[in-house]
Amino acid sequence: MRVTSELPPQWPAQVRPPGSPDWELSAAAWLYDHVPADYRAYDVLRRYPVLLARMAGEQVAASLEAARVGWRTLRADLRDEIPPEAVEAAMQAYEREGRRLAEVGRGIAVVLAALRGRRWIPRL
Repeated sequence: MRVTSELPPQWPAQVRPPGSPDWELSAAAWLYDHVPADYRAYDVLRRYPVLLARMAGEQVAASLEAARVGWRTLRADLRDEIPPEAVEAAMQAYEREGRRLAEVGRGIAVVLAALRGRRWIPRL
C-alpha cells in the first residue's frame, strides 16, 4: 500500500499513515491505550492488530454506553446523596467523557478499516 498524506479527519494523530514504516506498530500502541492493560498479555492481539482494533472498538463502545447510562440515571440515583453542584459537575464529566469516547471510537473505526486494507477517499 502506498503512503498517502490524505487521511480521514478521524485519523488519530498518534498513528502513522497506512503504508508508512511501522504504521501497524503505531496503530497497535495507540489501540492498547484504549483497552484494559491486561489485554497486553494476549499474544494473539499482538499478532493480529485487526483483532486488537476490533476488541478496542467493542471496549470503547461499551464504555460509551456506560457513560450514557450514568448520564441518564445520575440525577435520580444520587440527588439525595450529593450536593446539586456535584451532580452538575458529574453530568459535565459524563458529557466530556462521552464526547471523548465517541471521538476515540471514530478513530478506532478508521484504523480498523485501514488494517483491513481499505483506503480513504476524500469526498468533495
